[in-house]
Amino acid sequence: MQSQEKQLVQDFFESAFYKDETVISKYLHPDVTMYWNSSFGFLKLNQSDFIKLASEMKKSYEALTCEITHLLQDNNKITIRFTYHANTIEHPEDDRALAHFICIWEIKDEKLYEGYIISQPGDDSFENISSFIPKK
Repeated sequence: MQSQEKQLVQDFFESAFYKDETVISKYLHPDVTMYWNSSFGFLKLNQSDFIKLASEMKKSYEALTCEITHLLQDNNKITIRFTYHANTIEHPEDDRALAHFICIWEIKDEKLYEGYIISQPGDDSFENISSFIPKK
């Protein structure tokens, strides 16, 4: 049985938050802070910043699919590793690995409160794809 905190994190990343601003406030604490190291540099985001980012995503992506490989918990901290696959507005039939993420989230008041995010551009290399295949 999965904990409530792990389910919260999973549900957020599997949601269509980028299409509906109200979904963001359902999952993110009003005082959320995200520290994001991406291939484009460092970002520090609050809820308002993230809503703006999601609004821009809505213009570019027809669909985002979250493929989770790891979901771990240590007290009120949840770590998730996943890949977003995207269908762009320009090529809605083409599903591509958009980016790979590892996030550590602190949960407060049953919402995502403080997040440390690392991401890099997606790729479909064998080593990356094989990391999704359960080991025997």
